[in-house]
Amino acid sequence: MHTTAPPPRSARSRRNARRRALRGAGVGVVVLAVAVGGVVVLLQQTTPQAPVRQECTADLDGTAWRLSPAQADNAALITAVSVRRAMPARAATIALATALQESRLINIDYGDRDSVGLFQQRTSQGWGSIEEIMDPVYSTNAFFDGLDKVSGYTELPVTDAAQAVQRSGFPDAYAQHEMRSRAWAAGLTGQSQATITCSLLAAEPLAADDAAALATARTALRDRVVRDFGDLPVTDDGAASVVVDVAALSTVPGDDAVTARLAWALAQWGVASAHSTGVGSVDVAGQVWSRQDGTWSAAQTTDGEGAAPLDVSSVRLTLAVR
Repeated sequence: MHTTAPPPRSARSRRNARRRALRGAGVGVVVLAVAVGGVVVLLQQTTPQAPVRQECTADLDGTAWRLSPAQADNAALITAVSVRRAMPARAATIALATALQESRLINIDYGDRDSVGLFQQRTSQGWGSIEEIMDPVYSTNAFFDGLDKVSGYTELPVTDAAQAVQRSGFPDAYAQHEMRSRAWAAGLTGQSQATITCSLLAAEPLAADDAAALATARTALRDRVVRDFGDLPVTDDGAASVVVDVAALSTVPGDDAVTARLAWALAQWGVASAHSTGVGSVDVAGQVWSRQDGTWSAAQTTDGEGAAPLDVSSVRLTLAVR
């Protein structure tokens, strides 16, 4: 059977077919793009954002030495005790290096055999009861009591001075923490100024009109200052602030340079401990650290408004309020 082949398509028909195919493909691309865009938007809406990294830093010669807020809080306590005892900054460096090695600067309730606390002190070696050692003020004073008995400790390498107190099975391990400890000791003893900063999540702010909550928070802040530094004059300064007079810490009364150093010591203590105290800003010597910015800057007042300026011996700690 003979069949007749269909007539060939004209060039014009072939061009029209190609156009229709291209239009179909274009529509498909648009649909695909819209679908992909929708998936991206959905992922952006449903994927949690990376959390803000909370950390504190101590700058030394251009290098930022980092600690977590919990570690910085304990570093602030240890160094405050050394300041209270009028010990040299070297003592704070040795103590911080020791605590970094022994507990990572965390007040833990476990350790090798019966070791506990910041310095992993042992009840069986006469450091005290577990309850006493777990009190960070007690354990810090116990460490400094031991360090005071080490002849010429300020001239010894950090690892030798620490080992003389701790009697560790790893006597060389403390050396690795020396530079970090020096940076933090310099800032927290006031030897260096505006070098301690913290980047923190926003504190749960107190209501500015909640007088009872503010009074409770001020009392807790005052108690923390006294716990770490001793019975300093701490006075209320409005509903959300306290002012601390550090002159009583000075071993050289009337020396403004010494007093200013002590003011910076307490101010940078206020930054390092802000995570636990709820402090939102710290004012000292015309400088202010703000929890919102996380940095030090010149204090700003406009047309006589704002907080009154402080003298060289005073530090203002202000709670975060809304």
